[in-house]
Amino acid sequence: MKVFFHTFGCRANQYDTELVRQAFADQGATVVTAPGDADVAVVNSCTVTRESEAKMRRFIGRLARGRGSELETVVMGCAAARDRGAIAALPSVRAVVGGADPAAVVAAAGLARPTALRGRPGGLRRFGAHARAWLRIQDGCDEHCTFCATTLARGANRSRAIADLVAEATGLAEHHVEIVLTGIHIGTYGRDLAGASLGALVEALVTAVPAVRFRLSSVEATEVDDRLARLLIDAPRHVAPHLHAPLQSGSNRQLRRMGRHWYTAETYRARVAWLAERLPVFGLGADVIAGFPGETDSDHRATVALVRALPFTYLHVFPFSARPDTAAGRLPDPVPAAAIRARAAELRALGLEQGAAHRRRRAGALADGVASGRQGGDLEMLTEDYLSLHVPIAGWDGRPRFSVRVTP
Repeated sequence: MKVFFHTFGCRANQYDTELVRQAFADQGATVVTAPGDADVAVVNSCTVTRESEAKMRRFIGRLARGRGSELETVVMGCAAARDRGAIAALPSVRAVVGGADPAAVVAAAGLARPTALRGRPGGLRRFGAHARAWLRIQDGCDEHCTFCATTLARGANRSRAIADLVAEATGLAEHHVEIVLTGIHIGTYGRDLAGASLGALVEALVTAVPAVRFRLSSVEATEVDDRLARLLIDAPRHVAPHLHAPLQSGSNRQLRRMGRHWYTAETYRARVAWLAERLPVFGLGADVIAGFPGETDSDHRATVALVRALPFTYLHVFPFSARPDTAAGRLPDPVPAAAIRARAAELRALGLEQGAAHRRRRAGALADGVASGRQGGDLEMLTEDYLSLHVPIAGWDGRPRFSVRVTP
């Protein structure tokens, strides 16, 4: 069997796809890079926005038109977990598998019995042919943000044991020089395990796998405790001084409506400012929602003011879209579409402005670069503070990690 994979969504989804890809390969399947060469396509779905689901449906339609009835598709992941028949009715969809259990996806493709992969050692052995790898440390979330469908799809927080994660990271380090710790709500890692925490896990990983640069994926600013902050400050070669800290809004009124009860604009600002004062190099990103129901111009201006006050180096701006079964979809006072578009555009422009300013400040400095891809005749390098740099491939000695000078 020849299998083609395509992933929508976050790094947790990307990790899940790699784990499923590994399971297919273990069963003797051949992984192909073009759907035209495949017998089965596996599509990992995302439910975070209406547009992400729409893109997935359009993609499946293109797969069906490209090969017709010859190509069958298995849809897995978050949108699949919440499907009420719409995905299953798409052309050429063979099966819909909620979640990302490798055995279930392999069985749905008709390659093995559902029990064929159970009992095998867990964990990912390699994350493709890349210098960077993802490591999912937990799944699910115990919070109930009013806009979020991911918790509905993924369930409650479930942390993986530190020993298992150290073992997986040790194996990944044979092929990768950067490992990104990912999950759905990684700041809550260890709350369901005795004596574990995100800081304790990162300490264990750095001690066991010192040659690798670890990077935190999305993590709440106020969940970066002093133990974790000290690693960011004291060990930048081992833990990248970079946070992607979801903000969503700079208005406390809107944060309450969003169900973001564990921080305020003031506590977010205080924690980020404290870190920025102590980190000579600091990459800082955030998710922001534009046009959440009830958002007034004053609320939007509070978000803009907070973004301007902090050293963000990039923003991910999401125009609000109601997800089925979420509380936000039932909130009154929807924001007009034109206002949502205008506010999102303003925030994106501000993020680009602050990112450009950060890059100018860093211009000429040496950075710790990891190869992240190729573009034409250039090698793309990712710095510790999440800057993307390009250096000529000509003359490259093949090392996946080396010092590189930041360009304007």
